[in-house]
Amino acid sequence: MTVRAVTVIGAGQMGRGIAQTLLQYGFAVTLYDIHEAAVARGVATIAEAFRRQVGKGRIAEEQKEEWLARLAATTELTAAEDSEIVIEAAPEQLETKLALFQALDRICPSQTILASNTSSISITAIAAVTDRADRVIGMHFMNPVPVMPLVEVIRGLRTSDDTFAKVADLAVQLGKAPVEVRDYPGFVSNRLLMPMINEAIYAVYEGVAEPEAIDQVMKLGMNHPMGPLALADLIGLDTCLAIMETLHEGFGDSKYRPCPLLRQYVQAGWLGRKSGKGFFQYEERR
Repeated sequence: MTVRAVTVIGAGQMGRGIAQTLLQYGFAVTLYDIHEAAVARGVATIAEAFRRQVGKGRIAEEQKEEWLARLAATTELTAAEDSEIVIEAAPEQLETKLALFQALDRICPSQTILASNTSSISITAIAAVTDRADRVIGMHFMNPVPVMPLVEVIRGLRTSDDTFAKVADLAVQLGKAPVEVRDYPGFVSNRLLMPMINEAIYAVYEGVAEPEAIDQVMKLGMNHPMGPLALADLIGLDTCLAIMETLHEGFGDSKYRPCPLLRQYVQAGWLGRKSGKGFFQYEERR
């Protein structure tokens, strides 16, 4: 199967980043979100990213227009019926993903591959609500998608070799490096990353140091390009909390217990960059 048409489910930060990358590499993309305003923001953000590339002389105006001409936006999930692959990038909530995959299983032809960009939720559990468990797979992009080269390709218990090969090949076509991962909570990336972020939040919670100092230690002492608290703000504190809860529930180990301060910030609506405030203050809400 040669993939040319892809539907991306969810027009948030990850969904629009995936859509932008697909467009830049020659794919026709349908961007879906349940909210019309989210779809409009997603399209506007992608168009602005392309305009910046024109302004920097990286692409011509004609190239930008050609990319945007291959982008369709919709609030109708049935628009996914003509896609060879659907990539779901909805919020990190099990119930939401299960409902989406059940609906997509009804809408899409039997040969369509259903991929999830989930950062921690079981691919096996998602696949179990469909009649195509062999064609359900994890395709976990890193943020920001157009820049970061890694894609974790996660096999569910029944994911076929053919499905894995096609999704890994798609990642390569997008200029990414696919890494095969088995289906365990948090996979590899977030099983390692999120406990570090959670421990940094505990250091704030316990008064060990201020957020700026904690990030400076990790940047200057450990050569991290970004401190863990600034990274948490970039990812979204609500997403960090959801992943920690998945790890805690999945392993039943107290070392994955979310820090109470993380939970409190999310309850306050301090979600990081997207809300204008997290562990750091941001000038504008994104």
